Amino acid sequence: MSATLEVRVLGAHDAVPAEAGGADRLEIIGEVADAALSPEPSVVAAVRSRTNIHLRPVVRLREGYSTDGGELVRLRGLIASYLDAGADGLVLGFLNGLGEVDAEVIGALLDGFTCPWTFSRAFDTVLASDDAWRAVLRLPGIDGVRTAGSARDLEHGLDDLVRRAHASSDVAALVVADGSLHPDHVPWLARAGVRQFHVADQVRPGGSKKAYVDEALVRSWRRLVDAEVTRARG
Repeated sequence: MSATLEVRVLGAHDAVPAEAGGADRLEIIGEVADAALSPEPSVVAAVRSRTNIHLRPVVRLREGYSTDGGELVRLRGLIASYLDAGADGLVLGFLNGLGEVDAEVIGALLDGFTCPWTFSRAFDTVLASDDAWRAVLRLPGIDGVRTAGSARDLEHGLDDLVRRAHASSDVAALVVADGSLHPDHVPWLARAGVRQFHVADQVRPGGSKKAYVDEALVRSWRRLVDAEVTRARG
């Protein structure tokens, strides 16, 4: 499996340089001030009109990682709108009141929709990581789990994430390394079998959320992950 580089974007103005720099997949969110909530379907359509690469909008209408029956109807409507607008997949993640992966809610949310999806960093707030990994490995359609191995960032969770990936090829295949990913983390993750990498502010000049995605910065990450995955595969 070759490396997948995913870039977080806010709109078509970010999507064009992200694709030009070599991104494979775009995560689309609403305004940064909204704590990575869902974008408007019109934004997804605008991004789709400017790029041919894989698009995954975030499905999340409020802060926190729980939902209820009333919101579930709105979320399903949003998913339908995203897919109609040209999205290829989704990013979502919900936990129950016990801090566990809410497989029941996720199943109800995705019922009738056929598309790949990524579990969001909600995953890193579960109370029992071992149970959470067992749960996500059973979820239909999932092909990625955005995780830093820690509720904080990769600087704190790298060792645990590398250990888990080394121990299970199924886990390694799902990991989308996220959480202030630094170039120094990539070799360790690649050697553990991780092949999906997520960047956000790292590809904005000065790391500023107000700056647009920069093509040259994306290209530098493209070269890095490709080189390290090639080296790891040996």
